[in-house]
Amino acid sequence: MTIIVERIQRHQKVGDKTSPQLYYLKRKAKNSRLYDTKRISQEIEELGGMSAEDVEHVVTALVRNLKRKLTDGDSVKLDGLGVFYTTFHSKGTTKSEDCTVKNIDKVNIRFLTDSGLRLVNDSSATTKGAPNNIAFELYNPKTAGSSGGSSGGDDGEEENPLG
Repeated sequence: MTIIVERIQRHQKVGDKTSPQLYYLKRKAKNSRLYDTKRISQEIEELGGMSAEDVEHVVTALVRNLKRKLTDGDSVKLDGLGVFYTTFHSKGTTKSEDCTVKNIDKVNIRFLTDSGLRLVNDSSATTKGAPNNIAFELYNPKTAGSSGGSSGGDDGEEENPLG
């Protein structure tokens, strides 16, 4: 499957109206699906070995355990996927005694991909068609009605899609 991208034009420094406008690529809106646990469980059931209900139960238990480990301050490595860990941001203070845990204003869950999962742009990869390569296609509104993308190789200028 190909990921459809489109050109957009914006200021190089977002919010700075004096910075030059450049073209960037972004993913075409509403051009991907969202898979939930139930749908993935059904697809795994089709591969055989476990029922969809068993898969769903295992995934739910994994998520529950992952949350527990992260709230305990631990990291969790899922082999072949990556490492989940927590970070936080705190406000700085001038006095040591003012620096307390109440200064933590954001807590984040971060994800570091496993080296076996790192994805590569197929058009610039040294090994074409490798399992971790992603194919991208530039959106072409002239052919969007039939295939949702272009036939590739469209490097010509287009009008500004933002008006």
